[in-house]
Parts: sequence; structure tokens; C-alpha cells
Amino acid sequence: MDQPFAEKYRANTFKDIIGQDIAIAEIQKFLKEFPKKKAFLMYGVPGTGKTSLALAAALENNSDLLELNSSDLRNRAKLEETLKPASLQQSLFKKGKILLIDEVDGVTGSDIGGVPELIRIIQKTQHPIILTGNDIWQSKFSQLRQKCKLVELKPLKIDTVTEVLKQVCQKEAIDENEHFLRQIAIKSKGDLRAALNDLQFHSAEKGEDIGYLDVRNQEESIFNILKILFQERRSSLDIFDNTSLSLDEILLWIEENIPREYKNEALAKAFLALSNADKFRGRIYRQQFWRFLVYQNIFQSAGISFAKSHSVNKFTKYERPKRILKIWLNNQKTAKKKTIAQKYAKYAHCSTKRAMRDFSMIKAILINPEIQEKLKLNSDEIDFLKK
Repeated sequence: MDQPFAEKYRANTFKDIIGQDIAIAEIQKFLKEFPKKKAFLMYGVPGTGKTSLALAAALENNSDLLELNSSDLRNRAKLEETLKPASLQQSLFKKGKILLIDEVDGVTGSDIGGVPELIRIIQKTQHPIILTGNDIWQSKFSQLRQKCKLVELKPLKIDTVTEVLKQVCQKEAIDENEHFLRQIAIKSKGDLRAALNDLQFHSAEKGEDIGYLDVRNQEESIFNILKILFQERRSSLDIFDNTSLSLDEILLWIEENIPREYKNEALAKAFLALSNADKFRGRIYRQQFWRFLVYQNIFQSAGISFAKSHSVNKFTKYERPKRILKIWLNNQKTAKKKTIAQKYAKYAHCSTKRAMRDFSMIKAILINPEIQEKLKLNSDEIDFLKK
């Protein structure tokens, strides 16, 4: 149990990587055509196989892999010191070399920062550069995206994750039923690494507790969880285990409803605990330090609960997070914009991506009723253009 399952069962070859056939084909094409395109940028949620795909690519192509983490290459000086020489020097032992920059999100984006220098290195590199990232649509990466072949790794399907968990259980002699494994897969939301971590944690903690699944399956309302969290002084860290909501979603519920339960000094303490939880959440996503998840959970549960001096018992009407509504409205707005861009792109013989990028300019054209009729815009899309 000492070695994490996520590392122990990491895919080493293309045939071991599941659910990412398109990405595999694209990276093979990229390496074959190098230096037509010198950098390959994989993006998507954590745990979908980005790093494993790079490792497999090196092994399949008999190449050395120089793996660098962007946390060590945040600025121009570090890039010039480490990455630049590696991009120009030949491999000592194998026929080729591949450079891997994991979690490129951490590279700074100012004029004197890492992104401009990274672009310069890509332009001059003698070896393929593979980059991975979670959020590569930040404005600081606009020029970097143009220099790279972009491929999205989709979250894995529930059935796919469940099947992997079954195989690991067989190899580790873990006796679990398929329903339990499927629940872990659902909770992971396509993140295989998280699913394997959950399996390892629960198999270690379970012991002889045959009633664990019964407790696990008692879905608890978020409203009941908030009542316990806010009105009882509890130190239990398993308060969120009986809901399908993620810690991030629960954080939004807590943020929305803290002012309804706490006042004065207790209010300040509760928000301080919540801000600390959010700090660890940020570190987890930026640096992939998933061991920090326990600290996020501590501040988000016991930290909030003990912000008050005593327990209470009263009725409070809890509200849904308004930030979720704002995110939904923004997504709806983006969706309408994309459908219009797709119709325009087809008519103008350009890419949807370019139409989206130039949308502010082409909007003046799309206001014309004749153009709207030719593009067959519906009433919702026309209303969107009028706003």
C-alpha cells in the first residue's frame, strides 16, 4: 500500500492508455511530422492521462524524456538556465529526446516572464516539446497556443474508470463489489487518478467494516449537511462523505450561507477558515499536490464548525449559491455566441475558433437582417446580437 496506485498502475505504452485514442493518434502524428510543429500542448481536467501519454510517447519512440515541472520554470531566468540548453543538446544514449513541461499553467506571462521565453525556445528547439495544462485558455497563453498543436484530453467515462478499478482490485486482492467501484468512478468525474486514490484510501481504511457501503450510500441533502456544519460544533472530517457534491461545490454553498448563521467575530473566523480552504484548493489545482485535499477538508469542515463559541438549534433558510447561477448564465451566453460563430464560419469558410476570436468585429455584419436570414439564425441568437 506504500506506493500510490496512481503511480503503480500508470500506463507506460500507448496500448495501456484508455479512452484517449484521438490524443494518441495526434501525438504520433506530431512526432512523425516534427519539426513541422515543434510543440504539442495537451489540456484537460486532471487525471485524464496527459503525463502518461508523454511518457508513453518517449518509450514508444526510443527517446529520452526530460521531464520539467513549470513550478521550477516559472520565469525567464529559470527557462534560460534549464530548458533552453536541453532543447538544443542531443541525447547521449538514445536516438531522440522529448522535453516534457508538466502543468504549464504555472509559467508566468509578463513580458519579462516565462511565456515569451518559452515561445522563443519552442521556435529554436531541436527536439519535440510536449506541454500539459489544465487551464490553457488564459489570455497569457494566446501566443503560446498559436505555436502549439492543441489536443484536449476528455474526462474518462464512468464505465472506463470502473473497469480500471476492477482490474486494480484483482491485482491488489481487494474484495469490492462493482456497485461500490462505480460509486467511486462517479465521484471522480472522469479523473482516474482521483478514483485510484479514493480506492486506495478506502481499501486501507475499510478493514473489517462491512457496513461501510451502507453508510456510503445514504445520500445526504446539502441542507442537512449545512445545518450540522453551522449549528453543531463537530470535529468530524467525514461530514461531506454522504453527498455527491464535490468539495468545490460545497465551498460555494458554505460561502453563500455563512452570513445567515454567523455574526460578528464568529463570522470573521468562519470566513477566515473558508479562505484557508480556498488557498489549499488553489494549490491543489495549480501544483497537483492532492495531499493538500485533507487540509482543504479540515478548514472547510471543522474550521467552519468551530468558528462559533457554542452550538445552536434553529431554523435557517439556506440559499443556493448565486455564483453557480452566474457561471451558468455566462455559459449560456458563451453557448449562443459559439453557435452563431459556427454558422458564420461555415458560410465564410473559416474556422469556428477564428470566428469566435473575431466575434466583436463580425458582430457588426451579423446585425444585418439579410445576413441573419442567410445564416438561419434563430430568435434567441438574434436577440443575443442585439444586446
